[in-house]
Amino acid sequence: MITIDHDQNLISVGVFGEFTLADYKEFEELVNYKIKFQGAINVLFDLREMAGFTLDVAWAEIKFSRQHAHDFGRIAVLTDDQWVTWSAWLSQLFVDADVVVFKDEAEARAWLAEAAESTQ
Repeated sequence: MITIDHDQNLISVGVFGEFTLADYKEFEELVNYKIKFQGAINVLFDLREMAGFTLDVAWAEIKFSRQHAHDFGRIAVLTDDQWVTWSAWLSQLFVDADVVVFKDEAEARAWLAEAAESTQ
């Protein structure tokens, strides 16, 4: 299950339990809309409560990232899990966004806000 919140050029996604393809498609739809009407966006992924993800999510993420390689400014990933940290690092191969892993939500939001201020 996911929760999604968005404003201006920031999309915040919280994942709880297993991250499914239906969840990913919901995220993808919002990202496509925001990119179409607002340009490059920043994303906060809170994966601290994620139990895992399905293989089809991993494949969808790779395809989507390649299609939108230049449409992200900064991506902050909140996690304590070393595997998710490694996965976030790997995703940098497919996008030219700044991808940083955080353990503290306030730090992640401050880093994203810094990017928003520099584009105004």
